[in-house]
Amino acid sequence: MRPGLLGLAVLLIALGGLGSAFAVTSVRATGSYLAVGREVPVGTVLSRDDLVSVQVAGGQGLRPIPTDQLDRVVGKRAAVALAPGSLLTAAQLTDEPLLGPGQQQLSLGLKTSEVPARQLHAGDRVLLLSKPVKNAATPAASTRFEATVIDMVRAEAGEIVLYLALAARDVAPVVALAAESRIAVVLDTAA
Repeated sequence: MRPGLLGLAVLLIALGGLGSAFAVTSVRATGSYLAVGREVPVGTVLSRDDLVSVQVAGGQGLRPIPTDQLDRVVGKRAAVALAPGSLLTAAQLTDEPLLGPGQQQLSLGLKTSEVPARQLHAGDRVLLLSKPVKNAATPAASTRFEATVIDMVRAEAGEIVLYLALAARDVAPVVALAAESRIAVVLDTAA
C-alpha cells in the first residue's frame, strides 16, 4: 500500500467525521419558536390567533421566544407594530398599557427633517414645542407638552407618522398647533 493513498484515506475519513459532527450539531440547534401570523398594530393585546409556531435552525445571536412559552405571551401587548412572518422577541412585548390614566393617543404627520432621531421607539419621551407665529411683531413664549412615543411609522412620500400618548388636556392645543405646522418634536429621554 502506498503511503500517499493511506494519508488520503485518513484525510477523507477525518473530513467525513467533521461533516457528520456539523450535521448533528445543526439538527440539534433546530428549535420551535413563536412568529407573528398576521399584522398586529402597536398596543394590541396578543391572542393565540396572532401567533404561529415555526421551526428555526441555527439562529445564533437571535433571541426568539420558544413555542412552549405561548401561554406567557398571550395577553401581553405589542410594544411595536408586529409584521407577519417575523420571529417574536420579548423586547417587542409589554405588560404595561400604552395609554396611562388621563391620556389620549394622537398621531402627527411629520417630514423626515422634523423628527429628532432616525427611529423613535415605544417608550421614548418627547417634548412638543410650539413654534412662533411667522411675521409676529413680538415672538410669544414657546408652549411645552410632554408626550410618550407609542410607535413611529414611515409612510409614503417620506412622511413619518408619530403616534404619541399625551395628557387629554393637551390634545386640543397640540392638534391646533399641528394644523398650523407649528409643532417641533424634541427627544427628551430615550427608552
